[in-house]
Amino acid sequence: REKFIVLGNIEDDFEKLGECDWIIEVIIELLEPKQELMERIEEVRKPGSIVSTNTSGIPISSIAEGRSEDFKAHFLGTHFFNPARYMKLLEIIPNDQTDKSVLDFMVAFGRNVLGKGVVVCKDTPNFIGNRFFAIAASYGLEYAFSKGYSIAEIDAITGPLIGRPKTATFRLVDLIGLDVMGHVNNNLYEAISEDPFRKALLPGSSKEIMGQMIKRGWLGNKSGQGFYKKILANGNKEFWTLNPETMDYERPEKVRFGSVDAVRKKEKLQDRLPALLQQDEDRAVSYVRDTLYYNLAYAAYIAPEIAFRLNDIDDVVRWGFGHEAGPFQIWDILGVSSTVEKMQGDGIEVAGWVKEMLEKGCETFYKNGASYDFELKSYTPIPVDRKTVSFEQIRERGNELARNMSASLLDMGDGVGLLEMHSPKVNALDPDFFEMAKTALTRLETDFDALVIGNQGQDFCIGANIAILVMAASQGMWDQIEQMVLDGQMLFYKLHHAPKPVITAPHQRVLGGGVELTMAGWGSVADHETYMGFVEVGVGLLPAGCGCMHMLRRKVNPVMRTQNADVLPVMEEVFEQLALAKVGASAWEDMGLGYLKSDDVINMNSDQRLARAKERALALVASGEKGPEEEKVYAAGRDTLAALNLRLQTYAWADYASEHDLKIGRKIANILCGGNISGPAWVDPWHILDLEREAFVSLAGEPLTQARIAHMLEKGKPLRN
Repeated sequence: REKFIVLGNIEDDFEKLGECDWIIEVIIELLEPKQELMERIEEVRKPGSIVSTNTSGIPISSIAEGRSEDFKAHFLGTHFFNPARYMKLLEIIPNDQTDKSVLDFMVAFGRNVLGKGVVVCKDTPNFIGNRFFAIAASYGLEYAFSKGYSIAEIDAITGPLIGRPKTATFRLVDLIGLDVMGHVNNNLYEAISEDPFRKALLPGSSKEIMGQMIKRGWLGNKSGQGFYKKILANGNKEFWTLNPETMDYERPEKVRFGSVDAVRKKEKLQDRLPALLQQDEDRAVSYVRDTLYYNLAYAAYIAPEIAFRLNDIDDVVRWGFGHEAGPFQIWDILGVSSTVEKMQGDGIEVAGWVKEMLEKGCETFYKNGASYDFELKSYTPIPVDRKTVSFEQIRERGNELARNMSASLLDMGDGVGLLEMHSPKVNALDPDFFEMAKTALTRLETDFDALVIGNQGQDFCIGANIAILVMAASQGMWDQIEQMVLDGQMLFYKLHHAPKPVITAPHQRVLGGGVELTMAGWGSVADHETYMGFVEVGVGLLPAGCGCMHMLRRKVNPVMRTQNADVLPVMEEVFEQLALAKVGASAWEDMGLGYLKSDDVINMNSDQRLARAKERALALVASGEKGPEEEKVYAAGRDTLAALNLRLQTYAWADYASEHDLKIGRKIANILCGGNISGPAWVDPWHILDLEREAFVSLAGEPLTQARIAHMLEKGKPLRN
């Protein structure tokens, strides 16, 4: 990929812009320098090339002033949210002369090629995302400081509890940078003179505190301290919070609210948020209610000015700031009519179009795949990307064929089945999943031409449900544990050699058994943000669902089919991946590590992943493709085993491995080398699988392994013992 990147600078290489089809400006956020640069760009750009600015707030029409008609026709704003790799949102802002075909092309390119969630915004100050966020965040900060809330209290309230990221409020400000936030707010205040809500940007307690912090250089993450500071206490790294009264950092207190405790176990936001607001009044309820009602009122007030469609605002808030639901979706969750009454009872003015909507008998902002149009005063269908798969629509058509607690079998149409994982524990593999997978295999033979395995959860699969394992081990159920492992091996082996195409669609975290499930398919369509790795050593175990066998088959077999090849380098590479729990940081890294194959598809738009998996499955059907053939696996034998054990011992000498790590590592090495065989040999895959299973059951009985599992279940992180 690096070969497609040519470095340059705007002094020595400016003429090279004349070769480009799309030129993006990302310089300082000041109008005059941007206008000067656009003048230079117009002198060298080729006719028909697209020029865009990544400004987060300067009007697009102002930046284009003085340029030709052709330039303006091909000029727009493309505001990528930062960091662009991870943030889904791309705001596209046309100027009043942007050619419609240019706009349509950029929307399609942003969605289908770059994989973004694209929202077309009106050319108003700060567009949608920063306009709404600046006012809402400023009000929330001022409310917190003026009412005496601590940093820890606010971040405990405003994170996942109310459907927002773990960065909550003050961690997010530290991430953005206090100076950046202050600059944006100051510019916005001057630009929205007609907006009565801009008073939230005026000086107050929050501005005074943040002003002192900026003067001291406490800008957030980039300066090493902001509202949080990393402190070394008793040999441990801790994040202390700022005390705004003393301007000193203190170890954060443990925050508890009765209202929060009462609703914490409600998994879904639509259940949890209304229940929270119905609790007896405490500081958490007060903060959430008052700031939330303010945000809803502002979203309604500003919507007609900044957005073409109501749902665009919700999309921006979800994709740009990681919220689980946007303001109008939250309003629907709480009940529009009842919430309007409560807001007005608190003295909050509600936008006239919302009251008119209710008077017309429209009780929700969303209804049957449509959103309320504040200009047409009726519901209009929300545009649907035909390249996506909707689980909800599949179920509405009655095409859920089987279901249990952990998985479902769905009919995607066109002869393709879909095995969906949805276990409560981040799609962990458990007996219910295996039972549904067996059903899917049976139905594949009779009812379908192909099978896709995937889901739309936060993660594809984090591996086996180790809680079930530790319960069985505590009762000495060794035969049952061995049978569970054997059942898993047989299932994954049968999936791999299924008579019809099986395509897996991994995304985000794919760990342990999730990697083995992915490898079990004929091929994969993976989201570009897919992080795969065998992490079993962290809980004192090793891959035992065909993982070791597949790594040998994928990485060692091809090397050893070459005459006079040396097995040790590639065997050491595979051994280190498993023993050190290496996880790929992207789908491309996963491919280099062998978790994905070189001919697997890497998909940029995660929303389109399952549809592309279906397309790939149907393409295999149409071409008459045969599945992977059963093949023997190269086992290197005793000499290579000795070399791996020596390498393992060096980790211990360097204090990189405990005695238990050594025990696990020796078992991994033994499996990879084929066990106690005298020399290299091509062995049946079940020879390796038997070794996997034997080692796994043995480790499950180790007290230190059981301690690692218990620690992971309790703390959510590995224990080194």
